[in-house]
Parts: sequence; C-alpha cells; structure tokens
Amino acid sequence: MTEEKVITEDTTPLVIQQLRDKFGDGLLSDAEAKDGVVVVVKKDNLYPLLEYLKTDLAYSMLVDITAVDNSNLEEELIKYDYARFMVVYHLYTFEGETPRLRVKVPVNDQNLNVPSVINLWKGANWLERETYDMFGIEFDGHPNLTRILMPNEFDGHPLRKDYPLRGRGERERFNFDKQNA
Repeated sequence: MTEEKVITEDTTPLVIQQLRDKFGDGLLSDAEAKDGVVVVVKKDNLYPLLEYLKTDLAYSMLVDITAVDNSNLEEELIKYDYARFMVVYHLYTFEGETPRLRVKVPVNDQNLNVPSVINLWKGANWLERETYDMFGIEFDGHPNLTRILMPNEFDGHPLRKDYPLRGRGERERFNFDKQNA
C-alpha cells in the first residue's frame, strides 16, 4: 500500500491546485503519494474531471482501470459514505511536474455504475470490461460490456471480498493431475 500524506497549501502540486480551482467541492480528497498524486472525486464529476485531465492537462495515457473492494476496511467505508467499492484510474503525462496521477471514485452497492471513458481513451475498452468481469462495476455507455476473462455463464465476480476464496465449485470441473503439476 502506498503511503500518502495530506497536502498543505504551500506544497500543493500544480495539478491539485488546478483541479481544486476547476472542480472545488467535486473533489472529496487529494493527497500526494510517493509515486504521484491521488484524487478522490464525486461520481458526478468523474467524467468531466478525466476529460479535463486529458484535454487541458495532457494526461494522455490511461495506464489502468481497476477497482478495490473496501468491504472489510471500516475506516474507508466511513470516510466515503459507506461506498463499498473504489474505482481507480491510473493516468500518466509526459509533461508537467506530476507525471503519475490516480483518480478514485467511490461506488456503492446500490449504484454500481460509472461513466465509460472509451470516448477519451480507446484503450479503456478492455480495462472496463475486466473491471466489470472481476468486480461487477458497470460502465455506462460502454459499447460491449461483456465478460473478458471469465466464461459468459460464470456466476459472480471473483475479486469481490464476498466471493469464496476457494470458489463455488469451479475447481471440480478441472482434472488436476498432482504428479504432472
């Protein structure tokens, strides 16, 4: 886990100052980490913030999209109004003082969707499908939000904390030969 420190006004990276100026209360938190900056944004501000980062601040590279299931982290649940999941976007710029940026958005069980960013980064296609497949997060506007790793008939999302560690009988379908393993 990356150690984070709270940013004070006099040492605030320029990208944080720009995001605060543009989105104000749309930012839930921001912090400087060893490997860049972390911003937590309200769901309604997610797409406009990502669009601003790409078009105005030159965060042209979407490195990854994933999610985190915070269901067993009481402090995180309380901090973000009991949103079970955090969808995480890893961005990179080749310009500016802060090349690495993580954008997080809290998502709760009752509303497991965020806007698709395929219109911003074509590479988001498979990343969004993988996050959907593993966590059940839906990406509104995705042209083909189907499973990408698990079989279509697979029931559940295996990276959720409530998914059984040993699965739900999937292992019985495979013939494991211990001598040839």
